[in-house]
Amino acid sequence: MNLLVDIGNSLVKLAVFDGGQLLAQTSTKYLQPSTFDEILKGRRAERAIVESTRGDADEILAQVRDHADYVLEFTPRTPVPIANAYRTPETLGRDRLAAAVGATVLYPGRNVLIVDFGTAVTIDLVTADATFRGGCISPGMRTRFRALHDYTAKLPLCSATESEELQGLSTEEAIRLGVMNSISFEIEGYMSRMREKIDDLCVIFTGGDAKYFAKRIKNTIFANCNLVFCGLDRILEYNASEEHLD
Repeated sequence: MNLLVDIGNSLVKLAVFDGGQLLAQTSTKYLQPSTFDEILKGRRAERAIVESTRGDADEILAQVRDHADYVLEFTPRTPVPIANAYRTPETLGRDRLAAAVGATVLYPGRNVLIVDFGTAVTIDLVTADATFRGGCISPGMRTRFRALHDYTAKLPLCSATESEELQGLSTEEAIRLGVMNSISFEIEGYMSRMREKIDDLCVIFTGGDAKYFAKRIKNTIFANCNLVFCGLDRILEYNASEEHLD
């Protein structure tokens, strides 16, 4: 049984995998001892992995060690089962690399474009030879809503809408549609350009806000909100089994 801990910009997400299958998951703003008891159901994990997009994870690592026999901190020096063409691997978000590994698990031998909808929107390419080829980063949905509210005098703080209209008839509608449509058009444009360059391109939507865009974007895509967990589970097995030494 593997315990996976993904420390994001906004939330700490935990999952339990066994034999490559997701058994349980949860998320919390502040990690408490009871969180481990709830997700592990009083058991002890054989292995655990911790990755953080925030940097220092010492406090959470110490907590995880109380609940697992083998604990791996996912750092830029951790061996992974794919090649990495990023020129500055030390600055690459571990969640982006984990998602890339997850894509090779789910779609081996395919060219995969990963769109992760979180605090930031990241669009990354993994080619059929299992190589991470980099991508783009832009503000996420909630970040855009927050920026319009925080950096103007009177614009209200808004949230997602399911409407696909192009014009809002109130300021609130205009903000909602402006943010949602701008992200949709951004992703559609990127997908279109990439498909002109790369044959047989598979597109995966992941991240907490993927559910808002899976129906809005009218192209063939796959949605998997557990892509990072899938990659972390593979990285953990790859290191715990010393497969990388073969």
